[in-house]
Amino acid sequence: MITFAQLSETGGRKVNEDSVGFVDVGPEIRMFALADGLGGHGRGEDASSLIVREAEETFLLNYQKENCLHLCFEEGQRALLQKQEEENAKEDLKSTMVLLTICNAKIQWGHVGDSRLYYFEDRHLVKRTMDHSVPQMLVNAGELKEREIRHHPDRNRLLRVMGMEWEVPQYQISPPLFMHTGEESRQFLLCSDGFWEYITEIQMESCLQKAETVQDWLKKMEKIVLVSGKGANMDNFSAIAVWMFEDDERGEKKWAELFNATVGTTTMPKNLRPVRTVWRGRKNLIGSRRRSSGKVWMPSQQP
Repeated sequence: MITFAQLSETGGRKVNEDSVGFVDVGPEIRMFALADGLGGHGRGEDASSLIVREAEETFLLNYQKENCLHLCFEEGQRALLQKQEEENAKEDLKSTMVLLTICNAKIQWGHVGDSRLYYFEDRHLVKRTMDHSVPQMLVNAGELKEREIRHHPDRNRLLRVMGMEWEVPQYQISPPLFMHTGEESRQFLLCSDGFWEYITEIQMESCLQKAETVQDWLKKMEKIVLVSGKGANMDNFSAIAVWMFEDDERGEKKWAELFNATVGTTTMPKNLRPVRTVWRGRKNLIGSRRRSSGKVWMPSQQP
């Protein structure tokens, strides 16, 4: 069984350049997408909404293929470069993106930029995606501590994004995971930098362990983000929280007892058409990404 909740807010900005969306092909076939347009490059809202839409349409047509996740990124990149060419806007229209696909028992994700996916098992953090940014590069080189990324002066300088021409793919795809009968629950958090910048991994895990539902988990984290970001001219912040657990009677009962709550879900009747939805905030705003310098660092410019 899959349940999820999502949010996308403008923060302290006038425009929301984040886009989030999901595709519902059936109860056990879903895709979740989050993209963060680069405001410093111009038209970030157009870039993020375009690649989320392309990813959704590509997933609907190709979810049964082994390379579906790769195709979602490739088609988004193709559409973005084409739009840049048509509108003479090669310096504009750039975005991060993170995707999570669930096809029956197979789970896989991919990302480019600094929008993250956090993976939890039985409410404990297992791993997160590695940012394509200058601070992450410094962490990997042993020159910076992980906890220092959030406040590093170059935290918004990205090395890879959608809309930047590449000879080889710049996105990263995880190895597939498989949910087997009897295994513990799994949880995922997709979020933009405007969200993870104001909440630590310890706080994410603590909120998860106290949450009764996936909506409750996301609300608890949002409260922390808002308190931590108060007075900081917050960037747009977006997040998608996803819970997976056994959908048989034993698994559902176990989950309900564990959290002392009735489990809800958003499954779709089999006789309905697939659903895809692009979300741009509670007020349906199309909105913005801050960049400290409005610049993407090309490989030749890496410090």
